[in-house]
Amino acid sequence: MNFLIAFLIGGLICVVGQIFIDKTKLTPARIMVGYVVTGVILGGIGVYEAFIEFAGAGATVPLLGFGNTLAKGVREAINEKGAIGILTGGLIASAGGITAAVVFGYLNAMIFKPKTK
Repeated sequence: MNFLIAFLIGGLICVVGQIFIDKTKLTPARIMVGYVVTGVILGGIGVYEAFIEFAGAGATVPLLGFGNTLAKGVREAINEKGAIGILTGGLIASAGGITAAVVFGYLNAMIFKPKTK
């Protein structure tokens, strides 16, 4: 049942993004930034944790989850290190995901050659 809920919630998040692409003049980049900012806000006020408990990977894998990870990292770093945690917490908490994105992006660039249009 957990897999079904995660699939449905993650799919619903994607559907909302697709509706924004189809019905507005927002670019995909702006929609993705909006998702991250929404995740930061929901994580910052503390409501995203309950959503993660319900949806599991359907809430942690999309960009909303990345924003929540940034907010959670900043909150923890502020508690441990004070004001400097504002600058370092988000990057420390999300370093693994950022590294994976860079490494796999580089590997894909080495394997596949772009075609000119």
